[in-house]
Amino acid sequence: MTTVRVRCERAPGEKRVAATPDSVRKLVAAGAAVEVEAGAGSGAMIPDAAYRDAGASLVEPAAVVSGGILLHVRPLTPDEAGALTAGTVTVGVLDPFQNAAGVAALRERGVTAFALDLLPRISRAQSMDVLSSQALIAGYRLVTIAADAFGRMFGMTMTAAGTLAPARVLVLGAGVAGLQAIATAKRLGGVVSANDVRAASADEVRSVGGTFIDLDLGAADAAGGYAKELAEDRARRQQELLAPHVAASDIVLTTAAVPGRAAPRLVTADMVAAMKPGSVLVDLAAESGGNIEGSVPGKRRAVPVANGAVTLIGARDIQSDLAPDASKLLAMNCANFVALILEEGDLVLDFDDELVVGSAITHQGRILNERVAAATQAVRA
Repeated sequence: MTTVRVRCERAPGEKRVAATPDSVRKLVAAGAAVEVEAGAGSGAMIPDAAYRDAGASLVEPAAVVSGGILLHVRPLTPDEAGALTAGTVTVGVLDPFQNAAGVAALRERGVTAFALDLLPRISRAQSMDVLSSQALIAGYRLVTIAADAFGRMFGMTMTAAGTLAPARVLVLGAGVAGLQAIATAKRLGGVVSANDVRAASADEVRSVGGTFIDLDLGAADAAGGYAKELAEDRARRQQELLAPHVAASDIVLTTAAVPGRAAPRLVTADMVAAMKPGSVLVDLAAESGGNIEGSVPGKRRAVPVANGAVTLIGARDIQSDLAPDASKLLAMNCANFVALILEEGDLVLDFDDELVVGSAITHQGRILNERVAAATQAVRA
């Protein structure tokens, strides 16, 4: 019988947990024994007793590193990876292109590491798609952060004393997070427009009630439904065409990302300076380089503009703001993947399965993913 272990997350501000009572029950049904570090669910409002009632055992921190399958939310640091027992299997978000040192430590320790953020984008993977589940949470939270910082009501209101105009919301990037942001802002009564460089994005934006802004730049689709990085001249032209839309908006929400690369710069400092006083910008990509020039992860600051200031917020750990819901989805993503690699409770790694090989980063002292190996080598060089 394989033991699945769940740790307390050590990163400052991280409240999510990689297992919930529901996911524990799924793991137990798959034949696994489940051990949860005491207090692991406290940030997500899950008491220890709920894990015990679901069939898990509560353990002290030292037991979490002693082999089996370790579930984690945040990418493992080099120190965390180095503390694991050789032969341990890890499942969670690894962010291997930005965490080369952690990947190297996992390899050196002889850990088999699976990155759910690198799962192939196929229908079989949907129940394990941690990027989509967490982006859904982030898109919703982006809007509530903006609404809290905005000094006015979102929706149009007509009264005998006068009419209040609706907030004009611009969403840049229409993946899962962007579409959820559009839908949420629309429900609050905002007038929402959006732009994305992927071919399918126009129909997707309209399907959730937004108005698509066509910049006539041509599509830029990469494999797996992602956007690809624009050439420098097209990126500059994109900024020029977006500038009047940014200036006309009360709220700008940015969610654009390119896997394995720094976030594309969509909004320059000059574009921010041209906005109306009281406007709000929230950058979901602040932790990966920023879609908005000047955004800093976890920081909210006033940026001077003509006759006042705008508020620029760099997102950080925003899924943790909704830790119970974020954990519920993420934990089931992890449990569904673990169920894939268990047969009657025993660990069976089938590297002929495209989900297994597609998400495997390290195994038996090697880095299996060629792109990750190249990135790790580049950091060392």
